[in-house]
Amino acid sequence: MPEMPEYSLLPTGGFCTNQKGQVIWETCRLLSDDRLLHGFTTRHGGISTGHQAGLNLDHKQDTNENVRQNHLILAAALGYDSRRMVSTHQIHSDIIRIAQDGDEGLHLLGPTPYECDALITNVKGRPLIAYSADCIPILLWAQDVGAIAAIHAGWRGTVADIAAKCVAKLSAVYHADPAYIKAAIGPGISACCFSTHDDVPDALRQAFGSQIDCCITPDAAYHGKFLVDIKQVNALRLQTAGLKPQNIAISPECTCCLPQKYWSHRYTKGKRGGQAAVIMLR
Repeated sequence: MPEMPEYSLLPTGGFCTNQKGQVIWETCRLLSDDRLLHGFTTRHGGISTGHQAGLNLDHKQDTNENVRQNHLILAAALGYDSRRMVSTHQIHSDIIRIAQDGDEGLHLLGPTPYECDALITNVKGRPLIAYSADCIPILLWAQDVGAIAAIHAGWRGTVADIAAKCVAKLSAVYHADPAYIKAAIGPGISACCFSTHDDVPDALRQAFGSQIDCCITPDAAYHGKFLVDIKQVNALRLQTAGLKPQNIAISPECTCCLPQKYWSHRYTKGKRGGQAAVIMLR
């Protein structure tokens, strides 16, 4: 069996903050192109109240009407047609769905009837949306064939290799060359705050072997626990899938460190809203 190529950890950076009215979102310079619209939302803007105050886009603990209004506000700020958006109904899986005509706008009515943790399309004007509140949002752009993906990668989805599987799916369905795919790994929990017992490191090592050892360090503050860099694990898996290191950008922002800017499931012990990663072909 051939040896696994060695890949190095990537630097973070290459993101910038945008604002329109009360809505604040992050964009990645790597995906800044006239052919593409994208963004990683924050909790700023929107009409939700209480522990979901702001631009909550998650149905779990909010009313359908609040979430619908927040989606309309976000669409107006970023500049896409909310009636055409397709969103995930996430279950921490490796299910990848090709966005369908009938999927458009369903999230304005309530949680979508299908389950998936990633979406792909090559249809212009169809925004794809994935949600997060510590889990890692990833956007892919296959610039050679004009196709995109929106991915939700928690640690379970990361173990299931959902990001690399999305690269394979873009190649299989749209004939994308991984060497021309660009990836933005958005704001999510970082190694500074993702302290776990050995179940997460063990699952990652079982899935990927020693490749990801560089992403796991003992937690000096808690004996028997580990700090895991899920962003870097996904970056390594994207490199393994054929992406060039210079085509991968990683947000330096940790949702758990910035609870006033982002919702964090860990920081709030589950009393939170959800932000979104959005991508659309123009």
